[in-house]
Formats: sequence, C-alpha cells, structure tokens
Amino acid sequence: MKKVSIFIIALTLVFAVACKSDKKETKTNTDIEVEETEAQSETTTVTSDVKYASVTLESKSNSTVTGSVTFIQEGNTVAMAAKISGLSEGTHAIHLHEKADCSSDDGKSSGGHWNPTAQPHGKWGAPEGFHLGDIGNFEADAEGNGTITFSTDKWCIGCGDETKDILGKAIIVHQGTDDYKSQPSGAAGARVSCGGVIE
Repeated sequence: MKKVSIFIIALTLVFAVACKSDKKETKTNTDIEVEETEAQSETTTVTSDVKYASVTLESKSNSTVTGSVTFIQEGNTVAMAAKISGLSEGTHAIHLHEKADCSSDDGKSSGGHWNPTAQPHGKWGAPEGFHLGDIGNFEADAEGNGTITFSTDKWCIGCGDETKDILGKAIIVHQGTDDYKSQPSGAAGARVSCGGVIE
C-alpha cells in the first residue's frame, strides 16, 4: 500500500512538472506576432538608391584655378557642389561640356557646352531654351575662392540616358561671366579650369 501511495505521489509530481513546463512553452498569438515582427525588423535591410560622382578641377589657360566638384543623386534629383580657388575676384561662369577630355592646355578638348536636346544657350530654366550644361554664374571673393551649389531632376548619374547622363562630361570654369544670350556659349571667356565627371 505504501508503494502504491509513493508511486501515485511521484506520478502526480511528474505530471505537475510537465504541466508547468507546458505552460512555460505556451505562447499566445500576440506573443508570436511580436516575435515575428521583431525578427523581421532585425533582418530587414534598407537599400538606398544614392549615386556619387566626383571631379578634380585642373588649371587651364595659364591660370592657377583648381577645385573639386561632387555630384550626388538621390532618387531623381542630382545635387552638385563645387569649391573653386585661384580665381580673380568677381563673377565666373561654370558649365558642363560635351567630353570629359581636359588634355589640351586651353580646355577646348572638352568640346562645347553639353546640349543633348539641341536648345539655344541661355539661363537655366529660361522659357526660350537653355543647354543642359548651362549651370550659370557664381562669385569669387577677394581671395579668389568661390562656391556654387545646384540641383536638378534633368540630370542623372550613370543612368545611360544620353539626354540626362552627366558621366563622361566635363566641368569647365570660365574666366568671365556668362551673359546668358551670346551663342553658343554666353561669351564667358577663357576656360581656366577643367575636370572630367567620373564615378
């Protein structure tokens, strides 16, 4: 009789422990959903479609003008930021030219303004037309330093669209001011600095 009682007590304890273990492992639907959400947030990777291009500007036409230009594309917008030194104080023009070829001393190896849509030269956004390379003018201070920022959805970096892709083009800084009307280049004077647009 004692053996039977001990056996029943032992069986009861085993059953109680097993039930307790089951309770520990039991999860509600809410718990499962929370865990799945946490697992998803841990494994989700955010990919951003950001592209970069950079330019080092070299002196041309016996000038001492140098600088750097960066292009960043986020979504459909390309932003440009240029920092230039060695200029004479005053207003200077900056344009995109047809070829990323700065081999000649005068920078003319880069060709004319980049104009894939065959428009007349003009101020950016002018209703009568403008080149896609017609960035515009910027100011240099008394120390010869100048900066310019610009952004547009009319450019892309490496998209392969010949009417938008700035890769393989050149940035040209001019000695003078773009008058926005003289054809085909705005009478901006000598090309004092040149750099090819590369990724």
